[in-house]
Amino acid sequence: MPRGFCDLHLHTRWSDGTLTVVETARRARAAGFRAIAITDHDTVGPELSSPCQAMEGVEVICGVEIKAEVLGERGEILGYFVDPRHPALKGLFDWMAQARVERMRRMVARCREVLGVSLAYEEVAARAGGSVGRPHLAAELVRHGVAGDLQDAFDRFLGEGGRCYVPLPRAKSARVIEAIRAAGGVAALAHPALLKLPDFEAALLQLKEEGMAAVEVDYPYDPTRNQLSITVEELRALAGKLDLVPTGGSDDHGPGSVRESLGLVKLPYEVVERLSALSSVT
Repeated sequence: MPRGFCDLHLHTRWSDGTLTVVETARRARAAGFRAIAITDHDTVGPELSSPCQAMEGVEVICGVEIKAEVLGERGEILGYFVDPRHPALKGLFDWMAQARVERMRRMVARCREVLGVSLAYEEVAARAGGSVGRPHLAAELVRHGVAGDLQDAFDRFLGEGGRCYVPLPRAKSARVIEAIRAAGGVAALAHPALLKLPDFEAALLQLKEEGMAAVEVDYPYDPTRNQLSITVEELRALAGKLDLVPTGGSDDHGPGSVRESLGLVKLPYEVVERLSALSSVT
């Protein structure tokens, strides 16, 4: 049997994607993937019942992408093979969910004040299958005719520095990594090249000391939109030097979303095996 490929960074409707987990697995299967990781923002959807399960002929890894303060930067930590109902994750998710609600209420209020749009928080929350996020607000701005499309909403209003942007409080990386490990999972730094870290080797070493065992190397960076702080080749070399598993994924959010990118990243299945060996999956 061919070894196959994997994509270890996918989002569903339980955060800010457009499809269910089952629909995402079916789409990944059609694209030729053997394994995927569902990494919704700060939540695990109810369709995921174990650290790894089969769906639509695809191996589906229970993952998560958690916003964190990473060495003074606003970053994200990925978790793979986590127990979706572990108390350590639930406690962190509950804290973050409340922070998300408060942040979104403030952003909606800014949209009313700055853009003059008649909009209620409840309208935005109704779009969210799980945790409420900026793509849900962006969709409402499009519906109200304030923005041309989702990307326009982010570019002008909701992106960092935008007129309606409010930063989201984040837990320290050590706390996030600790929760992922307590849930039996493996922690990885998400899309590192987007972080403005002065010394990547020192940063990765510190995160490794906090319990991180992987780093996202392969990612569909768009240099026309983001200035990258380190190259993929440099990241791959550092992962090898520091004995961190080099992961990767497309960060796809599904059809009709702000990022439709399934197929842009195809990792060898060996990465799944390495992560599984480091997890507490039995």
